[in-house]
Amino acid sequence: MRSRVLALCLVALFFLSGCTEVQEPITRESEGLWNEYVVYPISQTIIYLAQLFGNNFGIAIIIVTVMIRVLIFPLMVKQIRNTKAMGALQPEIEKLKEQYPDKDAHSQQQLQEKMMELFSHYNVNPLSGCLPILIQMPILIAFFHAITRTKEISENNFLWMNLGSPDPYYFLPIIAGITTYMGQKLIMAGAENDNPQMAMMLWVMPVMIVIFALNFPAALSLYWSIGNIFMIAQSFFVKDHIEKRTATLLKTTE
Repeated sequence: MRSRVLALCLVALFFLSGCTEVQEPITRESEGLWNEYVVYPISQTIIYLAQLFGNNFGIAIIIVTVMIRVLIFPLMVKQIRNTKAMGALQPEIEKLKEQYPDKDAHSQQQLQEKMMELFSHYNVNPLSGCLPILIQMPILIAFFHAITRTKEISENNFLWMNLGSPDPYYFLPIIAGITTYMGQKLIMAGAENDNPQMAMMLWVMPVMIVIFALNFPAALSLYWSIGNIFMIAQSFFVKDHIEKRTATLLKTTE
């Protein structure tokens, strides 16, 4: 467990290593792994696609967003499966908590061991639900760098807004918040009723996204909104399969 957390921290440090270079233009000569292998390729991909569609950078961002969502689709499916499975196992988890009600270190350690045995028995990973978010954060930061450090993108317009500036009418931030809530609600699908932490995140995450979107470039709000909409559409394709798997799990825990 600790090794996984350490690995995630190291990955986060790698992706955040270029955050101090926000004011520097991104070019072929930009140095560093972050610039050379993450920000610059995204910047050039957006520019290339925009040129294919009559210099329309909004359409280019939408296409890149869909491409990214397709790539992380397996992780999203795994997240939904584990979230629903965690909800299905909630009665068993509550039973274990009743068996080990004491708050001393020894009892809590036994409780954690029994819970891990339960998760292992049903092949459920309680941490996998965080993977899509952990992966999306570096992508979001890379988008921010690509937009703000690429003049062709930051000074371009799409519909009513400048892609490098916040949405003046707050339309996209509101859409980003609503679609974040809808996506979270679809993934949890009742599991939040048994888990107060999930219930809190159901509301906290959309509010945070709206606050960020109000101050960040409109291109980021566009990326997040389109990504959420596409994710919601994807979820409907796997909904029946995941519900059948969860129903089977519920039967085995009765």
